[in-house]
Amino acid sequence: MGSSSSSHNADATSGGQKHICIIGLGPVGLGALKTVKDAPQFKDGTWRVTAFEGRDNIGGIWYPAPADEDPPLTALYDSLTTNTPHPFMCYSSMLYSPGTPIYCPATTVLQYIYDFSARFDLEPHIKLSTRVTSVHWNQASSRWDVTVEGPAGKETIPFDLILVSNGHFRVPRFPQTPSLATWISQGKATHTAFYRRPETYRGKLLVVGGAYSGQDVAAETRPFASAIIHSITDATPKDLDGGKFKIRGRVAEYLDPAEGKIVFEDGSTESGVDHVVVATGYQFNFPFLSEPEVTPTTPVPVPPLPAALHNTTYHLFPLAKHMFPLVTSYPPSSLAFLGLPLRVAPFPLAEVQARAALQVFADPSTLDIAHETEVVRARHATFLAEHGGDVRAAADAWFRFGFEEMFDYRDELYEFVGDPYRIPQAERRLFEEKDFLREQWRAIERDGEAEEWLRGVGAGEDPVQEWEDHMWKVYKRTVPSSE
Repeated sequence: MGSSSSSHNADATSGGQKHICIIGLGPVGLGALKTVKDAPQFKDGTWRVTAFEGRDNIGGIWYPAPADEDPPLTALYDSLTTNTPHPFMCYSSMLYSPGTPIYCPATTVLQYIYDFSARFDLEPHIKLSTRVTSVHWNQASSRWDVTVEGPAGKETIPFDLILVSNGHFRVPRFPQTPSLATWISQGKATHTAFYRRPETYRGKLLVVGGAYSGQDVAAETRPFASAIIHSITDATPKDLDGGKFKIRGRVAEYLDPAEGKIVFEDGSTESGVDHVVVATGYQFNFPFLSEPEVTPTTPVPVPPLPAALHNTTYHLFPLAKHMFPLVTSYPPSSLAFLGLPLRVAPFPLAEVQARAALQVFADPSTLDIAHETEVVRARHATFLAEHGGDVRAAADAWFRFGFEEMFDYRDELYEFVGDPYRIPQAERRLFEEKDFLREQWRAIERDGEAEEWLRGVGAGEDPVQEWEDHMWKVYKRTVPSSE
């Protein structure tokens, strides 16, 4: 799907037309592309857009690939299902099909992405199998020089606005635990980026990390591994299933791989560990951005804000509204990073972030640099205090939005673009209960009742309300009526 070649002349900007570049065609990039097409400047021919995707199809993390590269093209494992109800992880302009399970498999999400692209005719603006290799500000032309490599070869194309949406689930992050690197080099430890199916893991398995991917790996491998130890920071040690499933705290050190010995922070040990699966997240990575546009170092203490944009791999700093570089070497209105916040619903966030980016691109004065600078300074001071002055820990927490912050941020962006819409309280409450809701839905599926529960949902005159009612019905399935 999508076009994978075109001539350089087709990309040359003519007249006063502005050319927008989108890097990455996962959910965030596709949402941005549709938003650009909705803009009046695109419709009157003032703007045009080209979106580049390095892989041979759209979908980002939802487009499967074998774990035969280092790192793999995607971290998607075979059994992955959504951990957020699809009514909250869809674009505002298109719901999922009627009768779709609220927690659906990755194949359903990918088909939704394909349907979205087809419905809004995004293909003509997409170049597949075309990798962006460098993005540099050209002071003489006051534009961005974007170098790409694809079926047509290597070429450099000028752009006026860059929307970065290459995702952040590609480059694994490993903890700096002593001797873990030795285990990795000997093939006894891998990251969940390489995980595909549970039957691969036999013997005694250590799973490190308590977030969703760590939970999934620990649960799925349980029928196949001879024993599982799940290491979760600050967890209370427990032995379950006759000692075949153990919960432990953080790993302090990896000892001799031949003995498979692990030491935990509480002093307890485990021997005979055959393999370790590390579920400790991913790095922020922008391989096409280098100095002077982005500096790969830890920021200096604040204040003042650093003069250059820094990628610490834990966060990108400093950014106004978590999007726009607070720098002077190139216009903040000419480059925007989309989809950086974690623990959010990326599909609807992508749309409103893209609207904010286009507003600032059209009118740079709408971005109050002085105010945004103070906001970043205050946030930095708060995070630094919360983490005892640990700059790295503060950086790691920067984009890990709390529950209320996720919704407040979207509301702030709606306000910024002059849209009166605000996230309904019902959505906030249901989202807060999404893990419980997921367990309820899994029980419905185990009981073989899913088809009955889904019959006709989303097919009526008000599908949004129907999906909300359906989620409340699932939520209250085992909740006493008095609640």
